[in-house]
Amino acid sequence: MERRRPDRLAEAIREEVATFLAEHVKDPRIVGLVTVTGVDVTRDLKHAKVFVSVMGSADDQRLTFDGLESLATHLRSHLGRALRLRSAPEIQFKRDDSVARAARIDSLLAQVRAGRPDDDGGHDA
Repeated sequence: MERRRPDRLAEAIREEVATFLAEHVKDPRIVGLVTVTGVDVTRDLKHAKVFVSVMGSADDQRLTFDGLESLATHLRSHLGRALRLRSAPEIQFKRDDSVARAARIDSLLAQVRAGRPDDDGGHDA
């Protein structure tokens, strides 16, 4: 039973971080659509990697990650209170490009269905 605690905590952190980003963050650097795709928590519950996908330009993504890094400490204390943890894990944000890749694949499939070549003139990369 104890082995599953990191998994339960990871899911609770994912939901809380997503809500926090959607409702409480006012940092102007956090732009575009930010999606929390997953969380990995170490077995000792001291560290959490929060995987996020950021839709937007490369500059928007860079600025967003700068903003996320700066709010990690505040987010940690918020998680401690919200989830009633004795010691909240340290938060580290990691880029997850899977949503952007899925959108690109969907776009390419739509182009194929419509009989149009892709952006590079119809040549496979």
